[in-house]
Amino acid sequence: MTGTSVRAVGWARSLPLDTEVKAARDWARGHLDALGWTSTAPETVDAVLLTVSELVTNAHRHAHSSAQLTMTWDQGCLHISVHDTSSALPAPRGPSTERVGGRGMLLVDALADTWETRPCPHGKTVTACFRGPAREGTRQP
Repeated sequence: MTGTSVRAVGWARSLPLDTEVKAARDWARGHLDALGWTSTAPETVDAVLLTVSELVTNAHRHAHSSAQLTMTWDQGCLHISVHDTSSALPAPRGPSTERVGGRGMLLVDALADTWETRPCPHGKTVTACFRGPAREGTRQP
């Protein structure tokens, strides 16, 4: 693909098992603020922060693993990725009156524009994507 390139900016943070999920949200909020999203797309910021909470909680609670949180903005989509050491792939579970928890991926499915899970040699990575705020004079796909 001659002449094409992707411009992206990204941030990464390791969250050991004993790290509170609030630290992940605060870290993500700081980067969303730097992107200007807290003023231009507050609903998307809320969705991103809830997704960060759910994915990091899943890594800590279900995978019993540290979480490697990565945020990448490619001018069209914000990719929120969390890697953990479990090979068990998550899937949305329907609501149930029998369970107290287990709705995290159902929330991610509802909040993110898209999401996917990729197995890795040492665990898995779950990535959720959020379209950025529309720039003046442009349309969102």
